[in-house]
Amino acid sequence: MTSTPTDPVDGPAPERRLPVLNAILDAIASACMLVAGVMLATLIVIFGWLVFGRYVLNDTPTWVEQASILLIAWITFLGAAVGVRRNTHLNIDFVREAMPRIIRMPLRVIADLYVIVFGAFMAWQGWRLVATNLDRKIPMINISESWRAMPLMICGALMIVFAVALMLGLSRRFSDEA
Repeated sequence: MTSTPTDPVDGPAPERRLPVLNAILDAIASACMLVAGVMLATLIVIFGWLVFGRYVLNDTPTWVEQASILLIAWITFLGAAVGVRRNTHLNIDFVREAMPRIIRMPLRVIADLYVIVFGAFMAWQGWRLVATNLDRKIPMINISESWRAMPLMICGALMIVFAVALMLGLSRRFSDEA
């Protein structure tokens, strides 16, 4: 019988707590990065079309600007949500990480709580923007203006889920310390 490695503060090693849920969250994060990557490739292609249309065909495609703004919003917000899951988002944690372990852990929880509150605000306000802009169309590409607000709502919800997972120790964030 093997014992699970434990730590006085963290408990069992994080990957062993709920491995199925951890794998699902990692798959969601990977899917977000895949979608963002496809969108980035699409952005490159449509800018290539813009240059070709402008300089070769002498007919500038006017829809490229609106489509690129939409794609950039999606790429940015999906990447931000994944940053929370993978703990690669922009943060300044050298002061917290220099603290003794007993102080460091509550500070991590507080930081995760802030991310949850921020994600909830993003999701709520994103939902309001989606709901109020359903009938408005984006010029040149003729789709609902709600598509611009949808990544805000989705990213906020994902940030909540990923930050709760961090608080529950479902991330590899602490595994180096165990």
